[in-house]
Order: sequence, then C-alpha cells, then structure tokens
Amino acid sequence: MRIFKCYGKKLIVKEMKKSYDFFIKEANNNKNSKGYGLIKDKSILADNIASIASVGYGLAGLIIGVENKWISYKKAYDRANRTLETFINNVEGENGFYYHFINIEDGKREWNCEISIIDTAIFLCGAIVAGEYFNGEVIKKAEILYKRVNWEWYRNKQSNYFYMGYKPEEGFWGHWDMYAEQLMLYVLSVASPTFPVDKSMYYDFKRKKDDYKDINNIIYTYCGALFTYQFSHAWINFKNIKDKNGIDWFENSIKATKANRQYCIDNKDKCKTYNENSWGLTAGLSPKGYISMGAQPCDVDLELQNDGTVTPCGAIGSIVFTPKESIKAIEYFYNNFPKLWGKYGLKDGYNLEDSKQWFSKEYIGIDKGIELVMLDNYLYGTIWKYFMKNKYVQNGLKILEFSENNIDYSYV
Repeated sequence: MRIFKCYGKKLIVKEMKKSYDFFIKEANNNKNSKGYGLIKDKSILADNIASIASVGYGLAGLIIGVENKWISYKKAYDRANRTLETFINNVEGENGFYYHFINIEDGKREWNCEISIIDTAIFLCGAIVAGEYFNGEVIKKAEILYKRVNWEWYRNKQSNYFYMGYKPEEGFWGHWDMYAEQLMLYVLSVASPTFPVDKSMYYDFKRKKDDYKDINNIIYTYCGALFTYQFSHAWINFKNIKDKNGIDWFENSIKATKANRQYCIDNKDKCKTYNENSWGLTAGLSPKGYISMGAQPCDVDLELQNDGTVTPCGAIGSIVFTPKESIKAIEYFYNNFPKLWGKYGLKDGYNLEDSKQWFSKEYIGIDKGIELVMLDNYLYGTIWKYFMKNKYVQNGLKILEFSENNIDYSYV
C-alpha cells in the first residue's frame, strides 16, 4: 500500500475520520439485537466482545460525525438513543455500574470480567455529552443511567477511596489511592442527585510529586502511562482552572506529557523506536501482548515494564497539551511507516527493536477513542463544549471547589 505524504490539519482530520470509522463499523448495527449500539473492544482479536468504554467514546464520535458531516443528525440521534436504550434494558451490571467487557449481541458479561467503575464512568461521560448535544429522548435516557449509579456502593468507607474493581465471586479489590485517570469519578459522583459521595474523596487521594530533568513538581501516576493524564481531560475542560489547593490538572498533564517525550529522547540510544518524534508511552499492544508502558516519574521499574514499543495514541491523545510535538509525531508515524496505517488510521503500536520489526495489525476502541475526542477538542472543542454544559458536571466542579470564575462552560 502506497501512502502519500500528508501534514498538519489535513492529516489530523484524516486520522479523525478513520478513528470515527472504527466506532461506526465495529458496532452492532442490528436494530433487532439486544446489543444494538455496542462497540467492539478490538477490531480483530475479540470478535464478539464489546467494551463499555468503547461505547462511551463511540457516543462522542457520533457528535463529531455530525459536526463534520460524516453522518446525518437524524441517523446519529437514532443511534445514540437506541444505544442508551440498550444499556437501560439489556447491559449486565449492578447498582448502575456495568461489566467492563460484554457480549456484543446481548450485553451479557464476558471473560469473567469485573464490574468496572472507571469504564462505567467513561461510558457515562459519552452518554452525558450525547444527551447535551442531541437533547430529546437522548438526554432523558442519559439522566436515567446517571441517576442509577450508586457511587457510595463502590466506596471503601474505611479508606474513603473508590475501589478499583468488583466481581460477585470475589468482592471488591484495590483502591484509587493516588492520582491517575479517575478525576471524572469525583466530578460525576459528588453531583449525583441520587447517590452522592462527599467531596473529601477527591481531596483524600495521594498526590505524589517528582521532577524529571528540568520539569518540576509533576503530580505523577503509578505507571507513568500517558492515558492516565488524558482520559478525564477528554471530557472535562480543566484548562485555566484550579482546585482550592491550587492544583492545575491541565498544566500537570502538559508537564507529564513533556516528561514522557523527553524520556524517549533521553533513551533513543538504547531504544531504536524512540526519538523526538516517536514517543508517547502508554498502555497498548506490543509484541508481548497488551501492556502498560510509561515514563518517569512513576513508581514502577521501567526496564521491566517497557519493551521498546511506541503507541501512537499516546502522542496523539496529548495534542491538547503538546500541540506542536503531537502534530510532528502524527506526521512522523504516517509519513515514515506505511505498515502502521490501515482502515482505521494509525494502528495500535510499533516496535523496531528486533531485526524483525513489529507493527500491530489491531485497533483498540479506547485508543482510537482518545485520539478521536482529543483531536476534535484540539481543532474545535466540541466534546468539551457540550460536556461542560451539563448541569451535573457544572455542579460537580463547583462542589469540588474549582475556581468557578475561570471555568468557561461554553468553549475552551
């Protein structure tokens, strides 16, 4: 396959459209199916497995599709409406939370997976933004789903942390005890009209700080993977706002992203895949399977964690934080590695370490999702605009005592 060189906004829109196509074509489009609207977790490796987080990003994708005239408003409205109906009636879960992986045909649990708080939240964010954009029955159904969630059930009352996972066979395990991708949990949960939690949950989790070279005071995440600095920011516009302790999460993600890129530059002599334009260490597919790769600062042994794979969505999903660097990375990936490009745009990863270079053949929903939403937020701010219009989101930020006078609820 021959790829003609492409740059700048033209390439950004091209990658957006291809990412959007994943959520349209890898979905259950059978209107007579109990799983209508469910979207695959992966394009190849799990043919009948949907991910609830993929559905969240897919709902946002419908908005982006309408705005770019890739789908009609009527078709997108109907699809969003019926997808939320599928969750109301058929998707398996408990206390308003859903199983992470579900059968794409009927919404039932798959892989003996957990009921996931973070993946439920990503789905809810997609439902909320779809509700604000489409209104009508969509906003009514989004509110039904949001009000069902019993946030208090998922809270460890002794530690005042959210648990990380739950299985009926095992109970709860783990804790969201330090900063990661979970900021959305607190905004959604404190504002719940049915099962709210106290705002102290947001202020109680650990905020570990460290430097990388001359990038100072990064509130870092355990694994150092870029998705942890991106996922909540895909929905919530934290730009130019601080909490009552003066923490600017948007600026923190800028610093963490720059540190991630610098780590790749600093290690390019050790790793053939890394350089100033080939960076973005995050969770994704590698020759070893699905792993979490990261950069300093973090609390893991990176020599054991990283295998030299670069995942394009790491740099692309950071475009709102490092626009120049991310655009150069997109251009580098596209223009230098034809094997990295396919029907849904840039694939999930590549690795040049061995004599036999490795290029993923696969696409993952959450990786294409963070690309699609962040590319749109960079160009147009559509998802930020409509998500920040939601009354519960606005109230959540107010309860958490973010600097309300600086919050732009209309646009970036």
